[in-house]
Amino acid sequence: MGLLDRIEKQRNSQSGEKKTVEIVKGQSSYVDEYREIKDKAHKGIIEAINKKIAENGQSNILSADQGQNDAVRQVIADIVEIEADSVTRSERAKIAGELYDEVMGYGPLEILLNDESVSEIMVNGPNQVYVERSGKLELSDVLFKDNEHVMNIIDRIVSSIGRHIDEASPMVDARLLDGSRVNAIIPPLSLIGPVITIRKFSKKPMTAQDLLRFNSISSKMVSFLEACVRGKLNIIVSGGTGSGKTTLLNVLSAFIPETDRIVTIEDAAELQLRQRHVITLESRPSNLEGKGQITIRDLVKNALRMRPDRIVVGEVRSGETLDMLQAMNTGHDGSLTTAHANNPRDLLSRLETMVLMAGMDLPIKAIREQVSSAIDIIVQQSRMRDGTRKIINISEVIGMEGDIITMQEIFLYESDGQMDANGKFKGQFKPTGVRPKCIEKIKNSGIGTNDEWFRD
Repeated sequence: MGLLDRIEKQRNSQSGEKKTVEIVKGQSSYVDEYREIKDKAHKGIIEAINKKIAENGQSNILSADQGQNDAVRQVIADIVEIEADSVTRSERAKIAGELYDEVMGYGPLEILLNDESVSEIMVNGPNQVYVERSGKLELSDVLFKDNEHVMNIIDRIVSSIGRHIDEASPMVDARLLDGSRVNAIIPPLSLIGPVITIRKFSKKPMTAQDLLRFNSISSKMVSFLEACVRGKLNIIVSGGTGSGKTTLLNVLSAFIPETDRIVTIEDAAELQLRQRHVITLESRPSNLEGKGQITIRDLVKNALRMRPDRIVVGEVRSGETLDMLQAMNTGHDGSLTTAHANNPRDLLSRLETMVLMAGMDLPIKAIREQVSSAIDIIVQQSRMRDGTRKIINISEVIGMEGDIITMQEIFLYESDGQMDANGKFKGQFKPTGVRPKCIEKIKNSGIGTNDEWFRD
């Protein structure tokens, strides 16, 4: 009989009534007695680890080395054996695992971070943790003790990359060691307690073959986009939140030749480029005194002095758009970036707005001329209602007609809204039959093309 069963039986015998003890399956099962054992063991572990740190130094006990991690596990197992000797072996192992996550990892989040089927984690205060699986949201069975427990995990995440969060600065963007993106917001801005949103990145970077396997793109579209990247066309990936823009940017970046010098610029480093000659730059927020901020715009300006063959910006959302367009127009061909927009035409309007955010009083026509001459291809990414992510449109920017930027669709995704047996929308990727004008530029770069790509 396990600890929780014995607790329930003892309470029932004392009161003469049958009471139900709710046991939450998963990472956190906080019945009072169960919590008391964990708390005692936790204190014992901290004391033992502090003693070892005093004897051997922090690097010898809290390092990432597997041997030292095993030493920490052994300390935890010894303490749990003493403090939880009355419980079953399986319960002791469970307590030891949870305590190791608390001491060395991210507490209750560890089980979700290690679950490859989970693509996003949303902590809405201590008692509600949602996850995204296969594009669908579901409530997990993970719980935290209280707000302070959530705050401890947030502090552990942000402090590892030199950032901070408190009441004076209650919002932060950060990343985990594996590149997963983290956003946290705490009271007084959040009224439900500390909130954490983690966009997980797979340990193995996604490839074009993976997109084909998921039916997110067609083989003709892959061939065309590969030729565009190798042919040094300027490409913007457009889409809504969570539509897969950064993942697609990773896939496109993989087509950049090994011989090119690549500079990546991001708020939090997420891109997983596999080329050897890559310089990764990351913006920096202001410090506690409100000084020392380095923006994406600052990094774009600096990147131009670093002799880049390619500039890859994780996302343009403000005045850095003007610097990015100028870079594209002054010899830095083959640049890649993403932006939020619902369709290619909306993207052009957003780019105009973001250029004006740079504080330059430019005429709209001048901005549009910059945009039309800088951008070659717009790739529209979307998350469908069935949870799948697809490239629904590839358009070419071909120039100006009067005051209007003109575009032509090269590929599109068509669906009649019907579902198949697996609950996925039926549809197909189709070339529009238009041969893009940029093909000549691609050929001039020595990259092979095929007119069959554009035939239905």
